[in-house]
Amino acid sequence: MIFDLAFIWAILIAFAVLIYVVLDGFDLGLGILFPFGKSERDRDLMMNSVAPVWDGNETWLVLGGGGLFAVFPLAYAIIMPALYMPITLMLLALVFRGVSFEYRWRAEKKGLWDVAFFGGSFVAALCQGIALGALVQGIEIDGRAYAGGWFDWLTPFSVLTGFAVVIGYALLGATWLVLKTEGDLQVQMRGYAWWLGAGTLGLIGLVSIFTPFQDPIYFERWFNLPGSLWVMIVPLLMAGLTWSFFIGLNDQSDARPFLSALGFFVVSFIGIGISFYPMMVPPSLTIWQAAAPDSSLAFALVGAVILIPIILAYTAYAYWVFRGKMDPSEGYH
Repeated sequence: MIFDLAFIWAILIAFAVLIYVVLDGFDLGLGILFPFGKSERDRDLMMNSVAPVWDGNETWLVLGGGGLFAVFPLAYAIIMPALYMPITLMLLALVFRGVSFEYRWRAEKKGLWDVAFFGGSFVAALCQGIALGALVQGIEIDGRAYAGGWFDWLTPFSVLTGFAVVIGYALLGATWLVLKTEGDLQVQMRGYAWWLGAGTLGLIGLVSIFTPFQDPIYFERWFNLPGSLWVMIVPLLMAGLTWSFFIGLNDQSDARPFLSALGFFVVSFIGIGISFYPMMVPPSLTIWQAAAPDSSLAFALVGAVILIPIILAYTAYAYWVFRGKMDPSEGYH
């Protein structure tokens, strides 16, 4: 085979997961901040800012999960039993959140659905972070099956990554509202962004300190040549983004803090990729060991080459159509 199909598919799935994180991250973050809306008008405005795009963001989660099942079946068969509880809770939280999104606009008393929207957003974000932490710390494998216990995913490190994702998503939500709103709500969220930005960077630093000690492979790659040369790129990029983020807030920029906050996640994702490669399921299952036969990978790739550009196009079009500031007198419900 001229092309390394397993590697191509690993890139595509990583891309789908990254797009999901950056798009649904501010969506979930907005829900985490929902109780801090000072009035029903502010909460309506917060929800309306993502109303046209929120459900389309989930497409990338389906693509990532479905792609993993189709082209890396062994990885799927190991990851799912290992992370069954956080993944199930995440999916239930996303469903409950979606229901609250629709029902809130039709209920006379919105308090219950406000709580549901916040709870679904918080639980989904927390479970995503916990699942990430559990994957980073490694999954015990015996032969071709998961060999760990029911609660192996629940550790201090995974809880730390869970709360890091919650705070990071809240930062994305705050900066999104800075971008999309004006007046008192924008001023409020700009103030939150200072503290959430500092908290996100602090938690990224804390997770980074503990990550090399989760597996000897990480430690060797981080602190020995040539791997350390790649790892050095991450803090340098993060330093530049940190400067851009706080300068943007200080200069009252609307877009710069949001784009910089997205950059925090992109660079962190790159750091995870550098640490993982070539593992699909750390510490012992590689991309090629987990992949389906080349014939299956090639067949699925044909569909991906057609569908992914279409999904990218309609996602970009939706954001383009609903660009600009929100008008408090208008809504999408």
